[in-house]
Amino acid sequence: MKHAKALALAAAMGFTGMAAQAETLTVGMMLTLSGPPAALGQHIRDGFLLALEEKGGALGGMDVELIVVDDELQPDLAVTRARALLERDGADIVIGTVFSNVMMAVFRPVIEAGVVLVSPNAGPAPLAGRGCHANYFNTAWQNDNNHEVLGQHATDEGYERLVLIAPNYQAGRDAMEGVKRFYRGEVVDEIFTQLGQLDFSAELARVASLRPDAVYAFMPGGMGVNLVRQFAQAGLTMPFLSAFTVDETTLPATQADAVGMFAGAQWARNLDNETNAAFVPAFEAKFGYAPSLYASQGYDTALILDAALAVAGTAEAEALSAALKAVEMETTRGAFRFGPNNFPVQDYFLVQAVERDGRFVTEAVATVFENHSDAYAADCRM
Repeated sequence: MKHAKALALAAAMGFTGMAAQAETLTVGMMLTLSGPPAALGQHIRDGFLLALEEKGGALGGMDVELIVVDDELQPDLAVTRARALLERDGADIVIGTVFSNVMMAVFRPVIEAGVVLVSPNAGPAPLAGRGCHANYFNTAWQNDNNHEVLGQHATDEGYERLVLIAPNYQAGRDAMEGVKRFYRGEVVDEIFTQLGQLDFSAELARVASLRPDAVYAFMPGGMGVNLVRQFAQAGLTMPFLSAFTVDETTLPATQADAVGMFAGAQWARNLDNETNAAFVPAFEAKFGYAPSLYASQGYDTALILDAALAVAGTAEAEALSAALKAVEMETTRGAFRFGPNNFPVQDYFLVQAVERDGRFVTEAVATVFENHSDAYAADCRM
């Protein structure tokens, strides 16, 4: 913690009631906020800011100075900016990142600085298993989890032949492993694309030639927008299953092309709990757009940190990590707690893209896993 500085970001975003007092908790937040996947980071940031405003600009009773930086989806740049957050800005806690390749780059510099690192999104398999650390927490999911939902769904639907499509990086590989863990049919092809690719004509021609019973895709942000549009334009009619591809960050662009498509998620706007019932309308009133699972993750991250800091009374790593480890609470997604590897134990849902009151959103249609952990926790030794 350091002497108060002006909360420039909060003021720029139009937040009030967040004036700093004598001491502040400096929170560094690193997200992808530019390029085709910028919406993911925007949703996380805005969800966090909403919760922070509702808490009067404080977490655990300590005023917060929030410093947000854009990693530009460049791992080398992310390392430089992470070090600046720690060494120049004196960050007491670091929140980030969106993409797993960026997380794998910044993980060691942040952990070696002796501060707690909280991921509101990226949950790479290596950090859930043997690479786990007492000061690293994920408040969203382990990368495989939401994909596992669709592997189970494809099995339940009796799809015998499945094609998988994902970018060739850590989260893409985790996605395919997640689907295959619960799918009992034949995976006829695993198609890896470049991260950031926007033209999928060759991949979709391959899908058409294979004639699978269904397609599974992981293409976040602008990649997902283009894939869904091109899938429709190609006249493909087999079921399109996905995670982080058809959601409220892409639906404003894909609209009717995505209606009816299924996805896996740990959150949906129609989940029946008091926290979520308050979050959705408050977010829409503040920002003027429909929240996604990313926005819920940003919001929940603030709630979880608030609860832990209230117990720890400090951002010192050992005390805060112990308090985070003990968190059990209701979030926008329902009941939440951390497993032995500091990754969530929570429910997962099959969601579907729908149009409601002129907005394209996702809604939960079935609970697929209850109190679900991840496949790597047993390999974590702390």
